[in-house]
Amino acid sequence: MEKQKNAVGRRKEAVARIYISKGTGTITVNDKDYKAYFPIMYLQNQVELPLKTIEATDSFDIIVNVQGGGQKGQAEAIKLGIARVLCEI
Repeated sequence: MEKQKNAVGRRKEAVARIYISKGTGTITVNDKDYKAYFPIMYLQNQVELPLKTIEATDSFDIIVNVQGGGQKGQAEAIKLGIARVLCEI
């Protein structure tokens, strides 16, 4: 894998830019831990879902910049962006 890959996920009005690299499994959303950014467990699971599907929760570090929409739309945009970049890998 290259040093870093990126992708974009969109859902309704939310746009998420995903940057992924090899690492230990940290997910950062707008300079915060994703569990602090999304305090609701359902939204945290949406963000983790693509990584859980391929059993790679501890393999990649992910940095996300997301804007627009509500929290649910943002979480689903992040999910789509992570899935897209994992398909490229």
